Amino acid sequence: MNEASPIPVAEAQAEEVEARARQDAMRQGPARTGSAMRGDLTKGPILKTLLLFSIPMLLSNVLQTLNGSVNAIWVGRLVGEAALAATANANIMMFLVFAAVFGFGMATTVRVGQHFGARDIDAARRTFGTGLGLCIMISIATGAIGWFGAGALLDALGTPAASRVDALDYLRVIFVTIPLATVNMMVSMGMRGAGDSKTPLYAMILAVVIDIALNPLLIIGPGPLPALGVAGSAIATACANTAGMLFQIWVIYRKDLPLRLRGPELAYLRPVGPDLRYVLAKGIPMGAQMLIASSAGLVMVSLVNRQGLNAAAAYGASLQLWNYLQMPAMAVGSAVSAMVAQSLGAGDHGRVKQVTLTGLAANLVMSTLVAALIVGFDHSLLALFLGGQSPALPIAEHIQLICTASFVIFSVTMILSGTMRAYGAVVAPLVILFLGLYPGRLGFYALAEPWLGTDAVWWSYPVGSVLTVMVTVAYYRMGKWRKAFKG
Repeated sequence: MNEASPIPVAEAQAEEVEARARQDAMRQGPARTGSAMRGDLTKGPILKTLLLFSIPMLLSNVLQTLNGSVNAIWVGRLVGEAALAATANANIMMFLVFAAVFGFGMATTVRVGQHFGARDIDAARRTFGTGLGLCIMISIATGAIGWFGAGALLDALGTPAASRVDALDYLRVIFVTIPLATVNMMVSMGMRGAGDSKTPLYAMILAVVIDIALNPLLIIGPGPLPALGVAGSAIATACANTAGMLFQIWVIYRKDLPLRLRGPELAYLRPVGPDLRYVLAKGIPMGAQMLIASSAGLVMVSLVNRQGLNAAAAYGASLQLWNYLQMPAMAVGSAVSAMVAQSLGAGDHGRVKQVTLTGLAANLVMSTLVAALIVGFDHSLLALFLGGQSPALPIAEHIQLICTASFVIFSVTMILSGTMRAYGAVVAPLVILFLGLYPGRLGFYALAEPWLGTDAVWWSYPVGSVLTVMVTVAYYRMGKWRKAFKG
């Protein structure tokens, strides 16, 4: 009997080795040999792949901005122009807050894309967990600080007295719910880095439906519901975003998608090691870009506020339309960055230039079309937010004629920066953005205001955009940004 025992023992050992191999394969994903897997952006026709990946993001952006626009319509019609100006001031501040974590989210997304392109799923999960854990910690601290400092921030912004109380209520709700919004944002970005732009779209659809339904109910408080005013709009948005976040997490685990963390992998949420160093090294300059953009936006708001309530309301309505105008560049730029990051992970550097040029062409076609629609129907569109008889309406129409083209021009920078970001080149785009917004936009205003008056604020937009694009194109063609990729 003992002489026969080595055979089943050997078979058992072979089965054990085979089982371990299967587990490793499931953990790591397809091998680096190029076998297909869900979310792979490294193969197929570039334009088709770009559009199939970017269109869900574009629709997500449309829905998100439409959601904000509907909320602004409810606020403007149900509460008044002072409340609408309050939300414009508070939303700029909200963008400033999100910039504190958005850079780390972008760095995480790029690294996840590189690992995913290299077919190293475990490394992608480790990076995602690190970025998510870090951003949760930062958002909790930011929310606490923001709750107590919201009033001082609005005072520094020069918020009109007529809208300060509403803006404070609105902003405090945003601050207290920012950790949940951060998780939602990070999950969406991580999914896109892994080549999945559809799940975030479905989550956005759910959130928009809930938000549109809850906004008027919480603002005016019919029946037993309390009338919360403009704060009710912020609470409705927070509830909707939380529902979208829970939906994404449910889908990730139900379908066992690549970025799910389970068992020992939950330890990846502790931000440590090389992944933390990468996220910090790349995320701080990326976040600084957002901070520079948002701080320049705050300065612009303060300049507009000096012109009075009508100008502030007109600017708030204009911002709503500009959000739509920037969406094609945001979606295509994110798609270009994800496709380039995966191509780098797969070692296919030759695909990068084709992806970038295709992205530029697609973006310019879409951005120009949206700009033409906005200028052609500006009166009707702006009246949605301000009302057809508002004294702010002529001011808003004047703003659109001067500023709209500047966003089409600036969109070129967003595409080229997406490619450079995928390589890990983040410092030069930061410097370029600073030059365009401060010496370019705000410097022009300081020089031109004595001659142009209020129009100097609006003309600073195209001047800053032209300067930014010129420097970005020059650096893209002649700079050494490709050396930032370490593999």
